[in-house]
Amino acid sequence: MKRRSYLKTILAAGAGLTAASAQTATPKGQGKTPIILYVDMQVDPAKEQELIKNFHTIFKPEAVKHPGYIDVTIAKLRSALMGTAPAGMNYRFQLTYQSEELRQKWIASPEHAKVWPTIENTLTSKNYTVLLCDVV
Repeated sequence: MKRRSYLKTILAAGAGLTAASAQTATPKGQGKTPIILYVDMQVDPAKEQELIKNFHTIFKPEAVKHPGYIDVTIAKLRSALMGTAPAGMNYRFQLTYQSEELRQKWIASPEHAKVWPTIENTLTSKNYTVLLCDVV
């Protein structure tokens, strides 16, 4: 009886892994792996609610419409558990795209030029760290 339960659990876990890998898999014919862009930001504490509102109601709804979009999130730093966070950083923006070329098209679009300032205008400094990484 326990073997059946174990087998069901293993099969369910395998199906979950397959579904998760399918979400980040390279789209057929592109031959490229996705990229992740990290932006470490210093958000003005007085403008945190504005940032959160603008991200969810302006920025993200527009970003999802563009070719190559996979995901975008914003997170508030709770604590640095190991090492040190960048000086003054209190939020991290993370954008995942199917390729850097498609991300470049998105940031060159008039829509991006309209929605990014709604995020950037909540920062205490426009001198933020931007890291571009390849998914491996």
